[in-house]
Amino acid sequence: MILNQRWAFVLPLSLILFVTACASSSIPVEEDDPRLERRIERLRASLPHVDREFRAVWVATVANIDWPSQPGLPTHRQQTELIDILDRVRLLGLNAVVLQIRPTADAFYPSELEPWSYYLTGENGKAPEPFYDPLAFAIDEAHRRGIDLHVWFNPYRAGHPTASDTLAANNVVNQFPGAVHDYGAQRWMDPGAPEIADHSFRVIMDVVERYDVDGIHMDDYFYPYAVRDENGDDVPFPDSAAYALYGDGLALSDWRRRNVDQFIERVYAGIKERKPWVLFGLSPFGIWRPGHPEGITGFDQYEGLYADARKWLREGWVDYYTPQLYWSLDSSGQPYGPLLDWWIGENVTNRHIWPGNAIYRADPGPNKAWPVQEVVDQIERTRQTPGASGNVLFSMQALRPNDVVMSDSLLTTAYAKQALPPATTWLGGRIPGVPTAEVRLLAGRPHVSLTPADDVPVRRWSVQVLIDGRWKTHIVPGSQRTLLPELIQGAEAVAIRAVTRLGRDSEPQVVLIP
Repeated sequence: MILNQRWAFVLPLSLILFVTACASSSIPVEEDDPRLERRIERLRASLPHVDREFRAVWVATVANIDWPSQPGLPTHRQQTELIDILDRVRLLGLNAVVLQIRPTADAFYPSELEPWSYYLTGENGKAPEPFYDPLAFAIDEAHRRGIDLHVWFNPYRAGHPTASDTLAANNVVNQFPGAVHDYGAQRWMDPGAPEIADHSFRVIMDVVERYDVDGIHMDDYFYPYAVRDENGDDVPFPDSAAYALYGDGLALSDWRRRNVDQFIERVYAGIKERKPWVLFGLSPFGIWRPGHPEGITGFDQYEGLYADARKWLREGWVDYYTPQLYWSLDSSGQPYGPLLDWWIGENVTNRHIWPGNAIYRADPGPNKAWPVQEVVDQIERTRQTPGASGNVLFSMQALRPNDVVMSDSLLTTAYAKQALPPATTWLGGRIPGVPTAEVRLLAGRPHVSLTPADDVPVRRWSVQVLIDGRWKTHIVPGSQRTLLPELIQGAEAVAIRAVTRLGRDSEPQVVLIP
């Protein structure tokens, strides 16, 4: 079944190559025909708005939650599994993936700074066999499908109980033994140690410089969630040595927050210095502090994780915010809607707000807590909220082919219509020129060839097809250069816009189909 799905996607790409190689004839058009020009102008004026919505899913690699299915798979199995994920993302109408590439101070790509991940090869520091670059592979395959790829870093976690204790020589435990601490069942880098801040910054900038990623992403793990002893009391995080050296007279909690603040600001500035078009996104715990907004109860990340998530948003140190709103619409202490409204109210620099949704809670397995409709209703609540423009779903495991209920709900209701990601206007970027579209007949069937107007890279084509007096929108990968007959079957006209990686789109080119 999986192989059939793969070939169902690959076949059209093969046909494109066949079409462009075959001799074809252009459909003659009377040049400078004023009646034709007036008709095209009327069609252009009738074009409906193309939906804009960020639709992403987290793909977690820690503990092999989503990919690869287990450590140590041969290269072809890893690649096949990732292709299946990307094909399914496209099938479900999503337009972005947030792929975890540094789960525990390790790497899902060749790095001179950190070892290969245990979760990839079954051994810390061991490269894939046969060798390949999983991150480069993921980027190429995602972009070929018109999917944005954001890469997800854990800036401070250094070890997880699901991984082997055998560590490579360049693991942070060996590089910075005095700045990595055992804490509960995990190992944690000390955010207050300057050598750790410098190292994690270099790791992230290395990826920004070497890879064509669309975004850099971090979740809610800064200082660790508290570990409790046998009496139920919090175990202090063992950073007293760093605090004694670098505390500057601040209270411990204020010093810890300053460490994280400085790191976030530094990463944002570093990304923009190197590649201004790469987005920086954070996914903090969904509650800033209890009582914000009024009536909200629960965990206090400001004191518990030393994460002043409101400050980062208000300062504009991000391009998008994905607060983890992992509660139901009718939750008594953490209702989805009021929390979403509160975060939007704090968004004084007008960044993207794309809340995170716990689709795993509606999974049909034994831990099911919600009906699937809850997820659909949350997506709809997001759409109805001015200032929010998308959702990020945790995680890919709940969208596997065996989870028919969730997938069908997204396909038939929430994501029945395709959408472009929202434009990120504050990062600038050129607007592409109007593309050239030429209708050709091949074996008596019309094909539309697409040519960009300039050197602005095209990430997607926005294609609107007029059939029986109604426009229907299709989002086509920018790598394609021909619209095949299946897409324009029965159409009387087609409108095409070129769309960049930042969502900037051209004016439409409208062509008539005989």
